[in-house]
Amino acid sequence: MAVQSMTTYLWFDNQALEAARFYVDLFPQSRLGDISYYQADAQQPEGSVLTVEFEILGRAFAALNGGPQFPHSEAVSFQVSCETQEDVDRLWDALVSDGGSESQCGWCKDKWGVSWQIIPIALERALKGLDGYDSDYAFRSMMKMSKIVIADLSPNR
Repeated sequence: MAVQSMTTYLWFDNQALEAARFYVDLFPQSRLGDISYYQADAQQPEGSVLTVEFEILGRAFAALNGGPQFPHSEAVSFQVSCETQEDVDRLWDALVSDGGSESQCGWCKDKWGVSWQIIPIALERALKGLDGYDSDYAFRSMMKMSKIVIADLSPNR
């Protein structure tokens, strides 16, 4: 097989560059790449941003300004594993601020409607009953949470 790479494309109305810059500033090992622009006689004004290439945590992404017809949904989300509560808090707060929204069990949306799962590694271990966690208790606790709070996954912590 001759496949060389895979890029996740995100469709935006006209906020591709703004979103890409936000993501690159938010996550480590991230960078902005090439930007392409609409030419004359296209569905967007000539010279406006068409696509933005970028990396998040070293993975290839591109954002496309394609118009309003395809909004984001929870059918696709990005799960980010975090080591500490401080990491969870920082990412969660940045994603839900300025027009984003909270959901449950670690899920949230940013202001463009992109769905994220901000998950501490401790939750993954707690749900498996590792590290002295009671998986039943951890599951019931998680189901009551929006942002995951590591200290609330066990009555003993």
